[in-house]
Amino acid sequence: MIIRKMLVPLFINLLVLLQFVQAQVDYEMTVAKDGSGDFTSIQEAINATKAFPDKPVIIHIKKGEYKEKVRVYSWNTKLTLRGEDRDETIITYDDYFDKIDLGRNSTFHTYTMKVEANDFTAENLTIINSSGPVGQAVALHVEGDRSRFLNCKIKGHQDTLYAAGEGSRQYYKNCFIEGTTDFIFGEGIAVFDSCTIHSLSDSYITAASTPQNESFGFVFLNCKLTAKDGVTKVSLGRPWRDYAKVVSLYSDLGAHIIPEGWSNWGSTNRDQTAYYAEYQNKGSGANTGQRVKWSKQLSKKEAGAYTVKNILSGDDGWDPSQK
Repeated sequence: MIIRKMLVPLFINLLVLLQFVQAQVDYEMTVAKDGSGDFTSIQEAINATKAFPDKPVIIHIKKGEYKEKVRVYSWNTKLTLRGEDRDETIITYDDYFDKIDLGRNSTFHTYTMKVEANDFTAENLTIINSSGPVGQAVALHVEGDRSRFLNCKIKGHQDTLYAAGEGSRQYYKNCFIEGTTDFIFGEGIAVFDSCTIHSLSDSYITAASTPQNESFGFVFLNCKLTAKDGVTKVSLGRPWRDYAKVVSLYSDLGAHIIPEGWSNWGSTNRDQTAYYAEYQNKGSGANTGQRVKWSKQLSKKEAGAYTVKNILSGDDGWDPSQK
């Protein structure tokens, strides 16, 4: 009986302590370079968030240039990074392959921002790898499932956007993405909805490595493909691995897109398994008369499968276009 009487107040104290700790969790915070927010660094704010939170966490980022490598860890689920202004809220870093110097896989360490967590959202941000045309240099590396990028700029040169993670579903809406060679690459399932895809040199836009078991890879819907002055020979993509899948629908293809449309990867046989297709594109680069024979023009029925919901719904019914 005495022990029980001693344990009751101890248990009550523990409950009070637990409630106090829970009360200290911040689900909304602000980052500002000038010290007017809760943090001056984006990574500091991410590091302060609750792991596996029970509800969404929003980090507001005020205008400014933040020179840092940002990593959203796998336990930082349900996180939103929301910039104050797309053009003036800038995350930048300048790592590249030779600078990292970690062997043959150095590319994957060069990111400016890396997203490993599920249910991540970025809004109104510019993400830059500022190292210039010096080889592989990733601006944005995404592995988390159900990731959204809304009204963002993603800028670099070679390997700008690594849409990674087998089975990872990613949605890019009203984004501006630019680069030189293979500047959208990886094995993820990614929809680019009403985005501007800007080529800085004569090269290749995509380098998909879609797993064989996936029905979709990279899908461009209602996008606008543009190029820097003087750029005249750009391929829509080449297969980084066998079974690469890239489809462009209802998009405006500039005159810089080569008549063949697509390219193979060197002397490989990847063209035999690649699924490269188009439907109702327009613009000077959309003429399909000279497309490579191993690419495809979709029928109306086949094109009907290419909706955001159908591509990204998976087993959980995710439809980022409705949020």
